[in-house]
Amino acid sequence: MGREWFHNLREGGIPRELAKGIRARVFPGEHLMLSVVELAPWSESPVHAHPNEQWGVCLEGEWIRIQDGQEYPVKAGDFWETPPNVPHGGRTLGQRCVVLDIFAPPREEYRRPGAGLGQATLAGTGIDPSRPRG
Repeated sequence: MGREWFHNLREGGIPRELAKGIRARVFPGEHLMLSVVELAPWSESPVHAHPNEQWGVCLEGEWIRIQDGQEYPVKAGDFWETPPNVPHGGRTLGQRCVVLDIFAPPREEYRRPGAGLGQATLAGTGIDPSRPRG
């Protein structure tokens, strides 16, 4: 077994800034992708959709998961499924939150370092990425 097959939740991966106060470290595989997402207090993940199936696990803290127009309070230990093309996002309250996201297939735009939610990620959601959110 090669050492390249082992990773750590607290370090490594491909760094990405998904939105203000939201950073991810991405670990791509051939058929799926893991993303360790750190959300600062009072940060917001804009509602968006993508063709990838996504599962999430709240590892630390609490947040409000917005999925298909509904709000769900989430705490450490909770996990959820987001089918392809279902609009989703969320926001933290007064504490840091850490989420492990799992995508299948991998999100190709996440394989390279970069910033934010782009046009393709927001397509079909009615969200204008050039408009300030807040």
